Amino acid sequence: QNSSEMPETITSRDAARFPIVASCTLLGLYLFFKIFSQEYINLLLSMYFFVLGILALSHTISPMMNRFFPANFPNKQYQLLFTQGSGESKEEIVNYEFDTKDLVCLALSSVVGVWYLLRKHWIANNLFGLAFSLNGVELLHLNNVSTGCILLGGLFIYDVFWVFGTNVMVTVAKSFEAPIKLVFPQDLLEKGLEADNFAMLGLGDIVIPGIFIALLLRFDISLKKNTHTYFYTSFVAYIFGLGLTIFIMHIFKHAQ
Repeated sequence: QNSSEMPETITSRDAARFPIVASCTLLGLYLFFKIFSQEYINLLLSMYFFVLGILALSHTISPMMNRFFPANFPNKQYQLLFTQGSGESKEEIVNYEFDTKDLVCLALSSVVGVWYLLRKHWIANNLFGLAFSLNGVELLHLNNVSTGCILLGGLFIYDVFWVFGTNVMVTVAKSFEAPIKLVFPQDLLEKGLEADNFAMLGLGDIVIPGIFIALLLRFDISLKKNTHTYFYTSFVAYIFGLGLTIFIMHIFKHAQ
């Protein structure tokens, strides 16, 4: 895959700014949904996430798909090069390298994309959602633990305010028809794949703790002790936190 995709490092200044930026975005979306027709916005968002989802899913399944290709698979290399100027002043704008295997992954992802566009099926939504989450954790790196604490602490206050102080978060989450959340059918046993009563989990609740847990995993590996103490501890704590949230949500019947 493209080697120029460097991870974006989040500094403590970025972390402190994040809740403010997220609040402005959330409020902007809320007002947008209130002022303009919902169909137009969701049509625009569907197209945007359709393209983005296909690329994210393709990038995610690419390493797994390598196992399924036979050894004699005719794998050709391609390069998409877009330059500006000529001679000495020539500079690259886009330099994307890919091969036949990547094209196969892109084709498979496009099938999921078309399925999502036409049916808005929960399985297609979740495939895109998981792909976005994995790409998010892969591309966003925290520079140290204190930055992670600032980020998680700031977003804790942000979440409490927008979920309990106002109806903004719930309104946006329900109006937004895009794979920015994982959905879990609660009537799966009765209706099977045609289930239509969903519980949802925003991707932010996966990616933000995810980048913190990924930092601890890198720390474990840097210790060279072959134990993943910090990773497992934080991972179990995350599962416990999420479980507790879902439990309380069912008791109070309110978004958490």
